[in-house]
Amino acid sequence: MTGKGSAAGLLLFAAAAIGCAQVLPEEPVGTDVRFLAQNWDAGQRDWFYHASQGTRIMPYKWFLALEQPIPGSAGRTQFADPAYLARFGFIADRRSDGNPDGLPVGFAWDEGSVDGSQSVMMVGLTCAACHTGQIDYNGASIRIDGGPAMTDLGAFQKQLGIAAFATYIQPFRFDRFARTVLEANDTPEARKQLHQDLGQFIDAGKTEAEAAKRQQLYPVAEGYGRLDALGRGGNFVFGTQTGDPRNFAVADGPVSYPGLWDAPWFDWVQYNGAIRQPMGRNVAEAMGVRSAVKLSGPSEDLYRSTVRIDNIHEMERLLAGPKAGAGLTSPRWPEDLLPKIDAGRQQRGKQLYTQMCSGCHDGGWSQPDRHGRQYRQIVMKPVDDIGTDPKAAMNFVQRKAYLNASDKTPVSAATGLKKVTDAVIERWLDDNAVPRDQRDNIKGYRDNDWRAMAAYRARPLNGIWATAPYLHNGSVPNLYQMLVPADQRDTAFSVGSRQFDPKMVGFSTDGGAGAFQFDTSIPGNSNRGHEFRNAPLRNGVIGRELTENERWDLIEYLKSL
Repeated sequence: MTGKGSAAGLLLFAAAAIGCAQVLPEEPVGTDVRFLAQNWDAGQRDWFYHASQGTRIMPYKWFLALEQPIPGSAGRTQFADPAYLARFGFIADRRSDGNPDGLPVGFAWDEGSVDGSQSVMMVGLTCAACHTGQIDYNGASIRIDGGPAMTDLGAFQKQLGIAAFATYIQPFRFDRFARTVLEANDTPEARKQLHQDLGQFIDAGKTEAEAAKRQQLYPVAEGYGRLDALGRGGNFVFGTQTGDPRNFAVADGPVSYPGLWDAPWFDWVQYNGAIRQPMGRNVAEAMGVRSAVKLSGPSEDLYRSTVRIDNIHEMERLLAGPKAGAGLTSPRWPEDLLPKIDAGRQQRGKQLYTQMCSGCHDGGWSQPDRHGRQYRQIVMKPVDDIGTDPKAAMNFVQRKAYLNASDKTPVSAATGLKKVTDAVIERWLDDNAVPRDQRDNIKGYRDNDWRAMAAYRARPLNGIWATAPYLHNGSVPNLYQMLVPADQRDTAFSVGSRQFDPKMVGFSTDGGAGAFQFDTSIPGNSNRGHEFRNAPLRNGVIGRELTENERWDLIEYLKSL
């Protein structure tokens, strides 16, 4: 059953697996969901929520059959129960043709293998899992398509691993699991093979998790709404899939999931401005969240993958639209659901924004390229100037990779990822006999350029009200605290709630059972920089200290963007 070994890397085991089943927050499954006008219809939204990018967690039947690590009140409760998955931050969704079992937003099913062996229906995550937001206010759940999710993938992976291990070692669990998975093919021989397959799945995940623990690869807990995507993805692509231990690197620069609106029309994307081409960006994302790719072995199979280039192309078209502003649009502050914007403060705030913010956040447009397309030029601010936590940017600048076991000299991570993503894309295009005149379109009419900069981007702020917490690493809980000197910001707060505070513009930080505690004293979690303070404009100070009225005026304007 090809693919299970590589997918099993998702399992993050603690020393005593069953005993590590953690307390999770109770996140209600909302029924009064309000959708904002973002230029998508229901059909487009449903497709985006569940279209596969080729990622592979485990066989689909296994996922539906697994039970939660700690039995529910009835003695057994399925792991795939939407109410349980909501505790990891996943957003409940309805049943549909693309989602026949009613899994939450961001779960997709797909078939395929990388070497022509028997294909197995697999479940995986798609980009909607991390890029679909929701805020709760006064009993309503307001959906933010393309917005940052509040998912905790680390907790999800850990509990999934514990559930698989419990099923493997507890006969009564395995009996129920086997009956559900095998159905009419439930024979002693089939059960023996299933148990063996499950064991191999667990062993592969345990081996990877133990190596990560031994090398202390992930010292910073990410929690809700964050992931060190470039760090973890690099370890999987360069380390796990090549089997080269030289390529593992410490990943301690988590970043918040960014909003997707307008991103296809940016000249460079990612917080560190590392990637130019939409297809290259999305292929790297798919590989980073466990698409299977052949990076070694016979040349006839090299760079074959489960990555769904066709679906990724359609996703990018849906997000981009035919021209800038004609795809997914940013959410507007809904005055029928949230308190109305104060028009007077908004106008005063607009003047402040023009004086103090627009120079960085309102970059111009490029000249038309040979295809007549223009791109928003995103301002990149050097790490030393912006003063925010340097880990995410500097880790990528400093990372190296050996592309072959025989290599004596490594290349930069940017060079390595360019080579691998180029090869995966070209292999798929060749295997699917895509005509040459259609390939530029699939690649978004852009070269697959990569770079590593000691800088962070200053993206346009439309829709910023719906993207808390703030800074690239999610270390500032609300917009108000973004406008005060850094020493007045919370040094610790709880993350995980979707209860929205429309005054401070952020989520509740009251905490509760199972909430993630964000500690800004940990390297990678710093809340310094990007501050308004009466000091020379350097080392993270970007403007003079604002008065209290000016802060509220500017917030009111930012709500309107």
